Amino acid sequence: MRKILFVLLIFSAYLNATLTGSNFTQRDLEILEDLDINPSFITDYKLQEVYERLQYKTSLDHYIQKMEDASIFIPRIKEILREESIPDSFLYMAMAESNFTIDARSNARATGLWQFMYATGKRYGLDSNIYVDERMDLVKSTVAATKYLKALHDRFGKWYLAAIAYNCGEGRVVEALTRATIDLYVQKYPKEKNSKKIKEYRKIIRDYQQRRARFYSLRDVYRKVQKLHIEPELEFLLREQKNLSRQYLPRESRRYIRKIISLGMMNSKNFIKEYENSHLLNMGISKTIATVPVKGGLHLRNIAKVIDMSYRELLDLNKHIKQSIIPPTKNYYTINIPYDKLTLFNKNSSLIEDTKYAIHVVRRGDTLYDISRKYKVPLKLIKTHNHLKTSRLSIKQKIVLPIPSDMLGKVDFKTFSDRKRVKKYIVKNGDSLYSIAKKYKINVNKLMRDNKLKTTLLRIGDSIVIR
Repeated sequence: MRKILFVLLIFSAYLNATLTGSNFTQRDLEILEDLDINPSFITDYKLQEVYERLQYKTSLDHYIQKMEDASIFIPRIKEILREESIPDSFLYMAMAESNFTIDARSNARATGLWQFMYATGKRYGLDSNIYVDERMDLVKSTVAATKYLKALHDRFGKWYLAAIAYNCGEGRVVEALTRATIDLYVQKYPKEKNSKKIKEYRKIIRDYQQRRARFYSLRDVYRKVQKLHIEPELEFLLREQKNLSRQYLPRESRRYIRKIISLGMMNSKNFIKEYENSHLLNMGISKTIATVPVKGGLHLRNIAKVIDMSYRELLDLNKHIKQSIIPPTKNYYTINIPYDKLTLFNKNSSLIEDTKYAIHVVRRGDTLYDISRKYKVPLKLIKTHNHLKTSRLSIKQKIVLPIPSDMLGKVDFKTFSDRKRVKKYIVKNGDSLYSIAKKYKINVNKLMRDNKLKTTLLRIGDSIVIR
C-alpha cells in the first residue's frame, strides 16, 4: 500500500511540474477553448518553452510596455472582436503580428496592426492610395481582419487553423491537413499504405510542392480526404517529422500559434494583477476611441485645434492618413479620435477651418520634379491634387501644394536654392546630347526641355544650358 502511495505522490509531483508548476489556470484553458484547441495541449512542452521564455524580466517589461502603449485602442479592438463574434484571444494575434504597432511594416511589405499585404487588404476593403493606407487604420484594419478570419474559419472549421492560415497562407494549411489526414488514415489502416489511391494522392502532393501541379489539384485531393472523416488535432500538425525538410507547417507558424496562446495566458498572471499593472486587466470596460466623419481636404492640424488636442496625438491615431490631409476626393471621410473628445467634436465640428494650401507660381525652368523636391511633397500627390495629366508646366501657372500655407515657413528648404544654378556648355567635336547628359548627371529629356530641343542632333559651337 505504501508503495502505491509513493508512486501516486511521484506522479502528482510530475503533474505539478508540467502543469501547476507553470501556474496554469482555468483562464489558460479558456484561451485554448477559445481557439478550438484540445485542453490537453496545455502540456505541450514546446508551448511551455515559448511561455517560459516570455517570463524573463526583459520579456515581461516589453509585454507590459506594449500593453501600456496600446491601452488607448485595445478596448476598441476588443469591442470589434465581440461585435464580429471573434474569440477574445485573437487580440493576442495582433500582438504577435505587430506588437500593437499601428504603422508596423515587415520585410515582405505587410503593413499595419494586422500585417495585411496589399492584395489581401484590398480584397477585404482596405484602400491604399496616394492619400491613405487603410492597413494602418486601427478600426478599419481590425474589421477587415475579422472578415478574413471568419472566412478562414468557414473554410477550415477551427479557430486555430484560421490563425495559422492567417500567418502562412490558406494553401499551406490545405497541404498540411491533406498530408496529415493521409498519414493518420494509413496509421489506422496500414494495408492502405501502398494502395493505388494513396499513392496517387501522395504523388499529387509532391508535384504541388515541386510546382509541377496547380493548387486546384491539391484542393481536389483535400476534398476527397475530408470524406475519410479523420481530423488531425493541433498537436499532430505541429509535430516534427524526422528526415523531412518540409514539415506539415512552417517553423514560423508552429511558433506563431504557441506565441498567441502564451501571450493570452500571460494576461491573467500575477505580474498583471500586481497593483501597478492591475489597470491592464480592465481594458475593454470603457470606450476609448470614437470614429467620426470629417470633410474631405481638411488638415489634421485644424481638426486637432477644435477638439483641444495635440496634433501629434491625433496623428498617432490616424497614421493611415498620408500627408495629414483628409482625402480631398471624398466628400466625407472617417477618422479616429479619443472617445472623451467626442462631445467637443460634435459641438465644434462646424468650426474646423478649411485648409489654406500653399501655392507655387511656376517660373522659367521649373519642373514638377524640382517643385516636389523643394517642398518635400510627393510628385504623384502634386499631380493628383492639381488634376495634371502630364508633367508639362507653363510660366505663371499656379501649382497647389497639399501642405497648409501657414506651414510653408516651417518647411526646411535649406538644401534647395530658389534660383537654379545655370551653366552654359559649348558643344565640341564628338559631343552628343547623351554624353553631355551623362557628364552632368542630368536626364536627357530634361536637357531637351530646358533647351527647347525637338531632336537630339547637335552642331559644334551650339550653346547648351545646364540647369
